Amino acid sequence: MADPKGFLTTPRRELPTRRPVDVRILDWKEVYDQQDAGQLKRQAGRCMDCGIPFCHDGCPLGNLIPEWNDLAWRDDWQAAIERLHATNNFPEFTGRLCPAPCEGSCVLGINSDPVTIKQVEVSIIDRAWDEGWVQPQPPERSTGRTVAVVGSGPAGLAAAQQLTRAGHTVVVLERADAVGGLLRYGIPEFKMEKRQLDRRVDQMRAEGTRFSTGVDVGGDITADALRARYDAVVLAIGATAARDLAVPGRELEGVLQAMEYLPHGNRAALDPAYEVPVSAQGKHVVIIGGGDTGADCLGTVHRQGAASVTQLEILPRPADERPSTNPWPTWPLIYRTSSAHEEGGDRVFAVNTNRLVGDDAGRVAQLELVEVEMVAGRFEPVAGSERVIPAELVLLAMGFLGPQQPGLVEQLGVDLDQRGNVARDGDFMTSVPGVFVAGDAGRGQSLIVWAIAEGRAAAAGVDAWLRESSSTLPRPIEPTARPVSV
Repeated sequence: MADPKGFLTTPRRELPTRRPVDVRILDWKEVYDQQDAGQLKRQAGRCMDCGIPFCHDGCPLGNLIPEWNDLAWRDDWQAAIERLHATNNFPEFTGRLCPAPCEGSCVLGINSDPVTIKQVEVSIIDRAWDEGWVQPQPPERSTGRTVAVVGSGPAGLAAAQQLTRAGHTVVVLERADAVGGLLRYGIPEFKMEKRQLDRRVDQMRAEGTRFSTGVDVGGDITADALRARYDAVVLAIGATAARDLAVPGRELEGVLQAMEYLPHGNRAALDPAYEVPVSAQGKHVVIIGGGDTGADCLGTVHRQGAASVTQLEILPRPADERPSTNPWPTWPLIYRTSSAHEEGGDRVFAVNTNRLVGDDAGRVAQLELVEVEMVAGRFEPVAGSERVIPAELVLLAMGFLGPQQPGLVEQLGVDLDQRGNVARDGDFMTSVPGVFVAGDAGRGQSLIVWAIAEGRAAAAGVDAWLRESSSTLPRPIEPTARPVSV
């Protein structure tokens, strides 16, 4: 335990300040200022000697949270990053992007504000990078076995790093022009600057991991050729099949899936000369979907200078505090305001889209919505509640249904589960011997911590299969573990 009275002497939860809205929407830099070291230390000291650290239950990675909170409070930052890296390959990613289910399970959160676990985590890794403590860890010897990891998102990168360190020759195949998956072209720069990704990829290259971009596996390389070339294959292709909107007017110009829109914002943030094919500048924008992807779209359209933004959510507005049906330590389903929401726009709850209306040129111009209520487990429209709002750009951020099946998945002939995800056994192997799956492709749309945890666990399965014995790589989860709903 850090400070035995810390949770009493520092009763309030404190986070670093966000840069002023009128300043930060003029650039793409991360929104948070650096937190004062003394304040951070006091926050780490709020971690209790709770006996049973329920934060472990909330974290799929099994992060040793009380241990590195204690070390941060004691200013032993080098030991803290060793504890953190013991369970998490990329804390600079999770410390910025994870919604922190660990904090929802914090014992202090029963009747007070939980410990700022996520902020302590990201401060430890940022300090480690600044001090030069994050160094390549190449293997001592090679096993002579080869592994192809298809996809370079967090699950693929975690699996690749673990397998490289185990001595296997690993090649990561990415169809985009740069490594990172959604970390590169899905997560906006204001949530995580891509220098965080680039320096971790540089570390992996120095360890021996190879990267090949611009490769469409299933197109440029067939599944048969892939299996013939490598001893094992890890599918980390994500859940990229987006949920669509089946309403009149869906075909109009200016109605886009979020992932048809967000990558261009990222490219423009990294290259001011890049001309985005679709911009929100001067337009009335409607975002359909109230989750993280919707918030990413919201922050992006603010920075592009939208005339107005309306975000629609079919669910009712959550309560400000936990309802009795949502007790600790389950994830608190409460009303949350992200940095993007703070920057402006209207949030409209308990509504559904009836139709999209176009202008004479075939471009979307208006959206007709209707209020809904839950009746016998179904959303039913409220009679007479229809209204029309301006909509010159409509972004669909309604979640994802599973992995893309045409191409690699169909060529491999792997079994799918009832939800359309790639089925796997207890070692993360698919129905095809030597082909493994990790992350959203096998789990369904989920959190970055689950992706990294599954990448680590799948690597252990691959390592054991290649060695035809047990693996010494850590295995944080089983594939049957239920996803955290956030």
